[in-house]
Amino acid sequence: MPRKLIKKYMPDESSVRNHKHLSWLGSHLHDPGLWHLTRKSVSKAFLVGIFCAFLPLPLQMLIAAILALLVRSNIPISVGLVWITNPLTIPPIFYFTYVVGTYLLNTPQLAVEMHFTYESLSRDISAIWWPLLVGSLFCGVIFSVIGYFAANLFWIWHVRRSWSGRRKKQSPPN
Repeated sequence: MPRKLIKKYMPDESSVRNHKHLSWLGSHLHDPGLWHLTRKSVSKAFLVGIFCAFLPLPLQMLIAAILALLVRSNIPISVGLVWITNPLTIPPIFYFTYVVGTYLLNTPQLAVEMHFTYESLSRDISAIWWPLLVGSLFCGVIFSVIGYFAANLFWIWHVRRSWSGRRKKQSPPN
């Protein structure tokens, strides 16, 4: 089952519950439904995690954990999927969402040369913020819904394949 594959890479439940930065969530983290690997909780985790990965905001993992609590999805998977946007993938993903945002808003793309100084970042971010946000939210919704259905369908396919393999093993040879 996909459960075995996922459990191999998931963090330990007690380590996440006892994490110092998550202590403010208190007893909410002790709900077993947030830690079990079921088709519904994993599919919802893909929905939450992928959506939060596209948010052009800091603290994406915290937002994913809170949303996972609200929709009762698997917390470790929700938080882990946020790392789709990591230091290597953030530039191309957010450039893509910016382009999508300019298309949706019917605005021209600005030729912004980014320099990592406070003045440059604040000026350039203010110039591209609205198309970036619109494109990120649009892409986040689209890709998270695709991830939800893909995880759901993969889980169903995998279970059916497992049951088919069991039936073949149990059937008497002819």
